[in-house]
Amino acid sequence: MRFSVNVPNFGDLADARAVATVARAAEEAGWDGLFVWDHVVHRKEARRGQPFGDPWMLLTAAALATSTIRLGTLVTPVARRRPEQLARQVATLDAVSGGRVVFGAGLGGPVEDEFGSFGDETDPVVLAQKLDEGLGLLARYWSGERVDHDGPHYQVRDVEILPATVQRPRPPVWVGGFWPARRPFRRAARWDGVVPLFASGHGVPPTPGEVREVTEYVMEHRAASGPFNVVVGGLTTPEAAADVVGPLAEAGATWWDERGLYESPDLYSLPAVLRRVEAGPPRL
Repeated sequence: MRFSVNVPNFGDLADARAVATVARAAEEAGWDGLFVWDHVVHRKEARRGQPFGDPWMLLTAAALATSTIRLGTLVTPVARRRPEQLARQVATLDAVSGGRVVFGAGLGGPVEDEFGSFGDETDPVVLAQKLDEGLGLLARYWSGERVDHDGPHYQVRDVEILPATVQRPRPPVWVGGFWPARRPFRRAARWDGVVPLFASGHGVPPTPGEVREVTEYVMEHRAASGPFNVVVGGLTTPEAAADVVGPLAEAGATWWDERGLYESPDLYSLPAVLRRVEAGPPRL
C-alpha cells in the first residue's frame, strides 16, 4: 500500500510556492505521492472569485522541491487539451522530476462548466471517444517515435515529440471514473491503474465492498500483464486512518489518496492541508 496527498489547483493551492511547500512536507513526512486537480473553473458558482493555478506549473514546482515522491494529476480531461501539447508537458515534467510522473486521465467535469463555458464539446460520448483516441496518441508521442495518425478526432502527419519520457515505455496511466458506470473501468483495464469515485463523494472513504467490486471488475477485463494500481481515497485523521485504510487494502486497493471534502474550505486551505500532511500517512 502506498500513500498520497491530493490537492485542488485553486484557493491557496493555486500558488506554485504553496504546492511546493506541501510537496516538500509530504516527502519529509513519508508520503509516496502528491496529486493535483486539473480544472479551469471547476464548479463556477462555488469557486467564483477563487484563483486557479495551471497544474503542470504547480507540479513542476513540486518536482523541483522534492526528489522521491510520485507526482501527477488526478485527473486530466484529455479531451480538453491538444494531445501534442499535453504530451510535451508530461514529458517535460517527467524529465524535471527524474521519472516520477503518474498521468491520471478521465472524462473531466463538471462538463457544462469546464467545457460548455468555453464553447467546447459537451456530449459525453464524443468526449469519451476523444479520451480514448487521445490516450493512444499520448502513448505514441511519449515513445519519441515518428507518428502518423488519421482518426475521427485527431490527425497527425509525420511528427516526433522529443524528448521521449524518462520512464520507458511511458509514465504510468491511471484512469478515473464514477462507479458503478462500467465503461470507464473497462478503459482503465487497458492501462496501468484505476481511480474510482463513488456516490458517497470526494473525501468520503469508500466501503471495502465497493473497492472489492471495482477491483474484481477491472481484473476481469484486464488482458495486459504487469502491475496495476487501484487508487482510492478520502479524508482521515491520523488516529483513525489505519482502521479506515487497512480494510480497503485487504479489498484490493494499492494506493490511499488523502483527500479533502468538497464542501469544506479546508479543501483548499494551505494551513489545513499542511496539518494533515505533516501528521504523516496511515501506519498499517
